[in-house]
Amino acid sequence: MKLKDKIAIVTGGAKGIGAEIAKEFAREGADVVIVYRNNDEAAAGVKAEIESLGRKCLSLKGDVADFACAKDIVNQATEFLGGIDVIVNNAGIVRDGALMRMSAANWSEVINCNLGGVFNITQAAIMAMMRKKRGKIVNLSSVSGITGVPGQTNYSASKAGIIGFTKALAKEVGRMGINVNAIAPGFIDTEMITAIPEKKREEIL
Repeated sequence: MKLKDKIAIVTGGAKGIGAEIAKEFAREGADVVIVYRNNDEAAAGVKAEIESLGRKCLSLKGDVADFACAKDIVNQATEFLGGIDVIVNNAGIVRDGALMRMSAANWSEVINCNLGGVFNITQAAIMAMMRKKRGKIVNLSSVSGITGVPGQTNYSASKAGIIGFTKALAKEVGRMGINVNAIAPGFIDTEMITAIPEKKREEIL
């Protein structure tokens, strides 16, 4: 088991990529904290599956875009499991639309969740990792943050920002034994992708 007795926190862990990461971590021996915003049933299903593997799981409902909430999430996770070895910053939303018609709210919501959430959770946990001189942080970017996607100026900006955040933080804390990396998935068959109009999905394919 690659992650035997490690403690991992996975944001956006109730559905899609986050849920599969959380379950795979459990299969590899980790205890997992899943953070989700609004799908109680899905979160309960992931929690039950992780526990069926003989691992501990804490399911926390909250909004990572809220700094105080993110700090509370990290505190609860630490209290329940005794610390955090791995952070997977996966939580993300889309509010697609052409820039000329994009509302300020749709811009801010995406930036605050996708990029702000990475800052909030990581900032809340980084001092404990620095004291232990170890830790792994994995940030979910996207090909949209590398190539840009029409109709996704907000999403592409947030995911490009995650890449910059990752590079900078890696240089800050790498000498302390903390690894910070980003991965940039392509289009994965999840609920987020089904929200894209069929014509646009065909173009992507």
